[in-house]
Amino acid sequence: MEQVDILIIDDEEKFAAMLAKRIELRGCHSKVCHDGKSALQWIEKHLNSITLILLDLQLPDMYGTQVLECIKKIHPTIPVAIMTGHGSEKDQKESERLGAFKFIHKPIDIDKLMTILEHLREKASD
Repeated sequence: MEQVDILIIDDEEKFAAMLAKRIELRGCHSKVCHDGKSALQWIEKHLNSITLILLDLQLPDMYGTQVLECIKKIHPTIPVAIMTGHGSEKDQKESERLGAFKFIHKPIDIDKLMTILEHLREKASD
């Protein structure tokens, strides 16, 4: 099974494709899903191959915190970072309550994202 360093869940197709390309250029593997339902289905099938999930709040079929709650029921320890261009303090508190470990505002700093990924890899290998 192919290792996926970062699963990107975002309905903005151009943004998600650009982010995935930038991740790939840094030697990492990524997968993109554009809605909550397809992301949850993919996660169930590839559960142990994901290092980090980047989850947008604004999705066409579910709100990001709903997806987060479902992810945590499937795999409670998987790291999920919420990414948003419009999230509020209420969204951040709710995301943290549900188990998100980061709340990242768009645009995303790719170098910071790679630092987070490297930290998660190190933590997993301990």
